[in-house]
Amino acid sequence: MKTKLHILCIVLLASGLSAAAGTDGKDSGTSYLNAIRFDNRTLEKGGREVTLDMDIVLDSAKIRTQHTVMLTPVLVSSDGSREFPFGTVIVDGRARHKVFMRKNALKDLNPQRDSALSIILRKNNSEQEYAYLSSIPYDRAMLDGRLEIRECVRGCIDCGEGDSTAVLESPVLEKFIPQWKTSRIEPDPEPVKHREESRVARLQFQWDKYDILENWQDNAAVLDTVTSSIALVKDKDYIVITGIYVAGYASPEGTWEYNIRLSRNRAQSFAEYIAGHNDVDTSLISVEWSGEDWDGFRHALQRSSFPKKDDVIGIIDTFTEDRNECERRMMDILSREEYVWLLRNIYPYLRHCIYRVEYDVEGFDLDRARTVIRENPSDLSLQEMYMVAGSYEPDSVEYAYAMETAARHYPDSPAVMGDRALAALEEGDAGKAVSILEGRVPEDRYELMNILGVAYAGAGEYEKAREAFEKAAGGECANARYNLGQVLGVIDQL
Repeated sequence: MKTKLHILCIVLLASGLSAAAGTDGKDSGTSYLNAIRFDNRTLEKGGREVTLDMDIVLDSAKIRTQHTVMLTPVLVSSDGSREFPFGTVIVDGRARHKVFMRKNALKDLNPQRDSALSIILRKNNSEQEYAYLSSIPYDRAMLDGRLEIRECVRGCIDCGEGDSTAVLESPVLEKFIPQWKTSRIEPDPEPVKHREESRVARLQFQWDKYDILENWQDNAAVLDTVTSSIALVKDKDYIVITGIYVAGYASPEGTWEYNIRLSRNRAQSFAEYIAGHNDVDTSLISVEWSGEDWDGFRHALQRSSFPKKDDVIGIIDTFTEDRNECERRMMDILSREEYVWLLRNIYPYLRHCIYRVEYDVEGFDLDRARTVIRENPSDLSLQEMYMVAGSYEPDSVEYAYAMETAARHYPDSPAVMGDRALAALEEGDAGKAVSILEGRVPEDRYELMNILGVAYAGAGEYEKAREAFEKAAGGECANARYNLGQVLGVIDQL
């Protein structure tokens, strides 16, 4: 009967160790690990520290009187390359404890014992436990690691009697894997599609004249282009012209006041030509004039090889409020030959008109939109382009064409930027997603800011991600509020 009970006790102790210490122990020589329990374990990260809290239960351990048992919990990285020991607890047999107490009284230093978290005298055949609590600095290598207990048994003359290792828990401090939430952004509605076509009519005017001469130099080709471009808009059955705006310019010869009148007359002549040759109601035409085209002059000089261009540009940029003085200062530094060069090579291009046609486009149903997206995509709203794309399978050529067209015509749309960034994230290219959005997200587009936050996180820029999520969460973006918690979980483990 006693034999059976003895066997049963051994089985119970072995099963207790299996539950508490795992089955991956490494033993060499004498070991008491099978008789020691490590109960109520908690291993937690708090701030920049990791704390191990547990009860070391010695009830079943019978420590030989000449033995000392050192127990050291160790957190081992998942790849086994790094180890982080907690405080050591020493359990003495009765005789060994007396020896060390005498040595301690004699100030005999023992670094291992002096640095121990606690030294316990084991009272065999009695219930005895120790409330273990130890903290160590946090290191990211601890994540997904394992908690081991290292046992070192020493004999009467401090000789090695045995070294053992048991795994208490694995994994510990599991790495936080964030789950991000994003939503696609719907295109902004465009109830009325306002469009415009702006062009430069580089008409050649005779000096001091404002008459439009169709056969003067290359005016015929320019005027044909004007008529064709207006007809291209006017002849569409789904548009209504709401206005044509004409502006005239002059070159800098003469006074500013004179050239204001000259540019006005040139603009009015051009407006009359448009009305007469395009069957356009004159009430739709508005005329503007700006006098001398100094901006065009400066731009043409910048591109030219004129030797004194930097000096002239400096004068243009200085005398912006008095163009008559600007011209006088310019004439002071130019030779006759240099001025003639400007008259022949730059000034003729400053005598021109520009025109802008504004019109409204009617809405399209799906069938018409599928046609227009190929012929005149700029006449579609972004919603209509998305409608066309949505009518095809996502992996089809037609879908890709519609989405590429949308991105080309509406590159700054939140919907387009969001879709492009999400596509980059799906491809695993967070850096590309960041480059699409960074610096381009309007303050009030909270879901787009949330997507930028996810892109930052994917690129490992967690502080930038946190800032983006905070901005978006402030705008009542539910996805951003959730993602803020996720990125804080990541930052906490860095």
